[in-house]
Amino acid sequence: MAEETDVIVVGAGLSGLVAATEIADAGKRVIVVDQEGEQSLGGQAFWSFGGLFLVDSPEQRRLGIKDSFDLAMQDWLGTAGFDRDEDFWPRQWADAYVAFAAGEKRAWLRAMGHRIFPVVGWAERGGYDAMGHGNSVPRFHVTWGTGPGIVEPFERRAREAVRSGRLSFRFRHRVDALSITNGTVDGVGGAILAPDNVERGKSSSRNVVGEFALKAQAVIVASGGIGGNHELVRQNWPKRLGAPPKFMISGVPEHVDGRMIGITEKAGARLINRDRMWHYVEGIQNWSPIWPRHGIRILPGPSSMWFDATGTRLPAPLFPGSDTLGQLQYIMSTGYDYSWFILTQSIIKKEFALSGSEQNPDLTGKSWRMTIKRATNKGAPAPVEAFKSHGVDFIVRDKIEDLVAAMNKLAGSDLLKLEHIRMQIEARDREIANPYVKDAQVMNIHNARRYIGDRLIRTASPHRILDPAQGPLIAVKLNILTRKTLGGFETDLSSRVFGEEGSVIPGLYAAGEAAGFGGGGVHGYRSLEGTFLGGCLFSGRNAGRAAAKAVG
Repeated sequence: MAEETDVIVVGAGLSGLVAATEIADAGKRVIVVDQEGEQSLGGQAFWSFGGLFLVDSPEQRRLGIKDSFDLAMQDWLGTAGFDRDEDFWPRQWADAYVAFAAGEKRAWLRAMGHRIFPVVGWAERGGYDAMGHGNSVPRFHVTWGTGPGIVEPFERRAREAVRSGRLSFRFRHRVDALSITNGTVDGVGGAILAPDNVERGKSSSRNVVGEFALKAQAVIVASGGIGGNHELVRQNWPKRLGAPPKFMISGVPEHVDGRMIGITEKAGARLINRDRMWHYVEGIQNWSPIWPRHGIRILPGPSSMWFDATGTRLPAPLFPGSDTLGQLQYIMSTGYDYSWFILTQSIIKKEFALSGSEQNPDLTGKSWRMTIKRATNKGAPAPVEAFKSHGVDFIVRDKIEDLVAAMNKLAGSDLLKLEHIRMQIEARDREIANPYVKDAQVMNIHNARRYIGDRLIRTASPHRILDPAQGPLIAVKLNILTRKTLGGFETDLSSRVFGEEGSVIPGLYAAGEAAGFGGGGVHGYRSLEGTFLGGCLFSGRNAGRAAAKAVG
């Protein structure tokens, strides 16, 4: 006989944890099932840099940043580009989420012990007009403690709920089907997998040792996206971004496979905007991988020169940190699936950060002493220097002739022509000495340095790339890195899932990446960054509160 509870949450990532703790706090019983082991609690959020989108925060105001709901909403809509009939609910979610980010989000987290690093980052800066893509002001608030720091308050709440008897986990339980009675989703069933103490992030076994069935008045699907399943990424790849890459690396573990999305869709849930996705173009192969095809994203400052595979500089405003999907579309239009940064040691030590909790031991470990070294160190942060020394995508040379020759050798081609590369770098270098220029990237650098946060820790002093005093020269081969699913199950603002006939499926809810972070695609075509974790928080909270209320 199936075990019964009030609500079942499928997925023990951030959105699932948030939903489950809200249900338990409402006095209801909840079971959380996940195919991975307890060591993977927190899902992809654990591995993240911990960036959160906040609007008009105290951190912004202390740095002289003038932000508002209206400005943030303008940026969100200009970035999302909502243009489909299916965007009705995503648009409602966008309004609600930006209001949350400008309202109670920070205080809600702070009451649970969450803290923020005081320097606000400026991601996705755009470069178009005021109504186009990008953040008009810095809004990327890094969690003090990075990904583990955002997971911790909800893990703590969940552990407390376990002790009180309101919450229980079923790790190594793989859901294979939703149970439906008279049109209402009322449970899940599947396989019990053999225990596996494999390290967090590594691929676990799929050996089946039993079966299970659970019954509930409501089921919340919070199973994540498809980024670890390259076949599914290519299958859903949008034509507007060109042909799918032949070579990709993974920003998420292999178990982020989209399997539960397919199961839920098969049960009648309406999946929309499946061609909207968010992949990074500054991916580098991890020299010490944890999961298959493990890649890390460079979080670049504005000064590296960016060249496509043929050695042509990317056009304005496709500079580092400006427009991720614009860069992806351009790169794929070249017929190649990679590109290059060329920079100096002076740039890498000031401007290179690596996304991921494990690549930022200072912030993750909450060490002020280590963090201060980001601004005072003679070299780059230790994880960056490790990639420079050991990473297969990094080339270090004293002379441009040797650098270009090594770049061609790494690419296995002769696409890069020395004189073509040198001409573009020298032209840029002639502009750098003046405070007023026509080179749009150099303008961008000057604009960045007007912001104290960038001037302190994220933007190198303007200098010539070919100045030997700033060397050595560095080239980085950049790969496409899979990451986020922007489409998902269509939901109303209570996270209730719609069926293909347009009506809500009783008993079924969705949250996090499986719901496109809310509504089936709250980001539209593009993200403002810092919005993925926040989307997990907001949609998980909505789903948990709505399900708890519905079960009576």
